[in-house]
Amino acid sequence: MNCDRSWLLTIQCRRRMKVLEAAVKSFITALGVAFFSLFALAGMFRRTTVPEESLTFAAKEQDERPRPAVVVELFTSEGCSSCPPADALLAQLVSDQRIAGAEVIALEEHVDYWNHLGWIDPFSSQEFTFRQQEYEEKFRTGSVYTPQMVVDGSVEFVGSREGQARQVITQAAQTTKTPVRLAFAAGNGSRASLQVTVGKLSGATPDDRVEVFLAVTETGLHSDVRAGENAGHDVGHSAVVRALRKLGQADPRADIGLSAAPELKLQAKWKRENLRAVVFLQERKSRRIIGAASLPLT
Repeated sequence: MNCDRSWLLTIQCRRRMKVLEAAVKSFITALGVAFFSLFALAGMFRRTTVPEESLTFAAKEQDERPRPAVVVELFTSEGCSSCPPADALLAQLVSDQRIAGAEVIALEEHVDYWNHLGWIDPFSSQEFTFRQQEYEEKFRTGSVYTPQMVVDGSVEFVGSREGQARQVITQAAQTTKTPVRLAFAAGNGSRASLQVTVGKLSGATPDDRVEVFLAVTETGLHSDVRAGENAGHDVGHSAVVRALRKLGQADPRADIGLSAAPELKLQAKWKRENLRAVVFLQERKSRRIIGAASLPLT
């Protein structure tokens, strides 16, 4: 009886030992697999991690890519009570510069047909009224009005509508642009020499003429309006067009559209630190602006 009980205990011990051995082997195997997986994952992480230097270089490369230039024109007047909000919006668009990666180039053009209502806008010119009338013929608006915003010569709307302005600028940034290079060559207090190079025309209408314009804009301007609809208000402006002239025409068939070295005469009352030169290409018939560039004149 004792022998039988001893034999039975031996069998049970052996079974338990086998179970324990199997459990230990399973544990060791699982531990090895886990260690190997962790090691492989660490190696993969090392292989796929981008060095900090590469990330910095990629960021610089992205920042240095030329942004598509979008020209935003605002036809305005200090004699118009609806214009100050549009003037402020234009200044905000220029200051923000975060719309679809575009470079917003502003042209604030003061028309003269409000001058007979009690206040003569010191920045107004009949030249800008004529320019707006050309847009009126294109867009068939029935008459000229202020404030009117025109983006790349292609879309017009009431100049104080911020949502529409951002949407249209975003769309304009996706269109094909002709490369324009503008460089400061030389200058002094009253003069500035520039170098303008227009690349091969991209996206131009084959049967249209492409005119090249040069403008000088000044920001940081204010007026204490004493008569008219804005009487008693201090009105601020951004990118007021001080001068505008045509440099010539670009040939769609040439490898280089145009090369010029214009000289600017800067009036004493203009503040040099607030001046910018703007070059833009505009189709004569369609009025589309297909390329532009700007730079400070400081």
